[in-house]
Amino acid sequence: MSQEITDHTDEALKLENQLCFPLYACARKVINLYTPYLNPLNLTYTQYIVLLVLWEQDNVKVGTLCEKLHLDNGTVTPLLKKLEEKGFVERKRYAKDERVVFVKLTKKGRDLKEKAREIPIKVSSCIKLEPEQVTDLYQVLYQLLNQE
Repeated sequence: MSQEITDHTDEALKLENQLCFPLYACARKVINLYTPYLNPLNLTYTQYIVLLVLWEQDNVKVGTLCEKLHLDNGTVTPLLKKLEEKGFVERKRYAKDERVVFVKLTKKGRDLKEKAREIPIKVSSCIKLEPEQVTDLYQVLYQLLNQE
């Protein structure tokens, strides 16, 4: 923000004074860097981040995915349906409680990990920040994300 907004003047309504705008614009810009690498894998960015979670820990509850991705069930469920249609994951209801659904990678989903291995390196090479700036930004973003 160009200045701290402490009153209800028109300054508060200027785009340049909105913290949300540079966060939004940067997020879109960074996500767009992934597109040329995800398209050949037939993945969207949000499908990719679901797979990142599953490559780290397979066979997780849908609720766990929602928590890790900071997304609601109504957003994650269609993503999982698409990933299932593509053959990357399978969903299974928990026998002891039908309300609980687990998501597990298929062989095709596990194999995709190898094809995606270079994506983070390729994308990070497009971001022109010094390593310490990346570390600082990462810490600030997670500080914001984890506020209650």
